[in-house]
Amino acid sequence: MPATGDGRAPDATDDAGAAERSQSRAGAQQRPGRAAAIPRPRSTSTGGGEPTRAAADFRVLVIEAGEPEHLLFESLAEELGEHAELHRVGGIREAMALLPPLPGNGRRGMRYPDFQCVLLDLGAPGELPSDSDGLDALRELLQRAPHTAVVVLTDTAGAELGAAAVAAGAQDFLVRQDTAGPLLARALRYAVERKRADESQRRLVEAEIRGQENARLQRHLLPTPLLDGAGLAFTRRYRPGRRRALLGGDFYDAVRTPDGRVHVVIGDVCGHGPDEAALGVALRIAWRTLVFAGLCGPQLLTTLQHVLEHERRSDEIFATLCMVVLDAPGTPGAAESVELFLAGHPAPLLLGADTAPELLPSDQAGPALGLLPCDATHSTWPALRLELAPGWRLLLYTDGLVEGKVGAGSPRLGQEGLIELIADHQAAGLTRGRLVDSAIAEVEELNGGALTDDVAVLLLERNPEPVIMG
Repeated sequence: MPATGDGRAPDATDDAGAAERSQSRAGAQQRPGRAAAIPRPRSTSTGGGEPTRAAADFRVLVIEAGEPEHLLFESLAEELGEHAELHRVGGIREAMALLPPLPGNGRRGMRYPDFQCVLLDLGAPGELPSDSDGLDALRELLQRAPHTAVVVLTDTAGAELGAAAVAAGAQDFLVRQDTAGPLLARALRYAVERKRADESQRRLVEAEIRGQENARLQRHLLPTPLLDGAGLAFTRRYRPGRRRALLGGDFYDAVRTPDGRVHVVIGDVCGHGPDEAALGVALRIAWRTLVFAGLCGPQLLTTLQHVLEHERRSDEIFATLCMVVLDAPGTPGAAESVELFLAGHPAPLLLGADTAPELLPSDQAGPALGLLPCDATHSTWPALRLELAPGWRLLLYTDGLVEGKVGAGSPRLGQEGLIELIADHQAAGLTRGRLVDSAIAEVEELNGGALTDDVAVLLLERNPEPVIMG
């Protein structure tokens, strides 16, 4: 049965319909002789039982001005079909009762009709107050229903007002005298689709702006190594494991202190969420601060564990860490001395000029930060002193690089697999950034796709030229 002009359905008995009828009767009492403005319920038979109301897929709120347009809106209801509802009210004040309130002004538990479109009749220009531009009702409507399509209906003489309404935020305007039900129905459906397209475009622009802001934020959260005057080439790569994440729990840093020594750290907070990423940033900042404060070795790591214990959200959270301290360079071409500290972290790879990659010793590694109390006698991190031959390169990495799978099944790449992989890429003549990028790309290829764990890789090498960042 097609909708009537006033949308009345005598057989509706549900609570929602009763509430709407009571609102409509209140409006009708203020305008004698006017039909009640209520939606038409859609009923379907349930095989002899009580009729049930079918959900409408297109709800239109009609805000009338002046005398009601029975013929136009009856024709509109017929064009929209049986799965549409018209809610007719006489003015903006009655319409506000059907719209959700502004945030913070509504009562909990209140439910409001979900309108896809609002048809606002602005009336004839001569009926408007002399101090109004005719758009006050539209502005109030757009404030209360910013995501709902709005179509404006004007008098013949109000075409300029209709154009101003579109400029103010309405999707379209129609002249009442030139409009029939079919045209009005098409205009309303078009307005809804246009509003959806506008909303999609708005969300896309907002996402792009957030992405740009997040990229700038990430650049500030990731460190800028301070290696001026160190004579080192420093290549770093960082990839969060979480999809669309800015940062993971991995962290790294490198600084040169006034005594000429170079301090490098790479670490990994267990877990993959934003809390772990924030903790990684806190540990990295604390590490740099402690280095510049003059702390080093076990004293620095003990203090860093205190920071971890105070900042972590759970006692189960820990962090692995590898720290390298290079002494100030001596005679050019001579071997260099380095101290290595491991706290539950994979040992770095030493890439010689003419030798195969090899793992640095890890027999003196201590526990990960946060696993054991700092006052335990076995929770120390002894230094391993090594001599690096001329032409050395150190590859530091987090376990995300070696825990990727190798083909089907559960075998992992592991450190031995990484050694073989790096050797192949070195033999192909790859160095610095190309070496690191190709190694990560092959690890992902062997894994069958992107790695699920965070990955941080640092390649440090002595370079007689000014420092090179890659």
